[in-house]
This record gives sequence, structure tokens and C-alpha cells, in this order.
Amino acid sequence: MMSKIDWVAMILVIVGGLNWGLIAINSGWNLVTILLGSWPIAVTVVYGLIGLSALYSVYHLFMNK
Repeated sequence: MMSKIDWVAMILVIVGGLNWGLIAINSGWNLVTILLGSWPIAVTVVYGLIGLSALYSVYHLFMNK
């Protein structure tokens, strides 16, 4: 059973993965910047949350063996 924080982390990691996929297709397609481009601090916060979510996911992966 996944907790709320697990769901949030999973969604943010998916958003980050999709963003990198779009950037690989065309460097101008940055989903986070497209959605929050007028708020650069919000973009930085979202990228930070995605990074923390990835670290949480790695920790969760290895601690649940």
C-alpha cells in the first residue's frame, strides 16, 4: 500500500521523466518551463521537488527489500 508521500513522489518523478523525454525530442519543449515559465522561482522549486522525489524513490526502493 502506497502512502500519500509515495504517490506525490511517484507523480513528480514521472513529471521529471516526461520532461526529460520532451527535451530529448526537442530542446524547446521543457514542460516545467512551459507551465511555470513566468515564475522562475516556481520552476526552481519544482525541479528541487523532483530531485528530492527521485532521492526518496531510490531510498524507498532499497529500504523495502
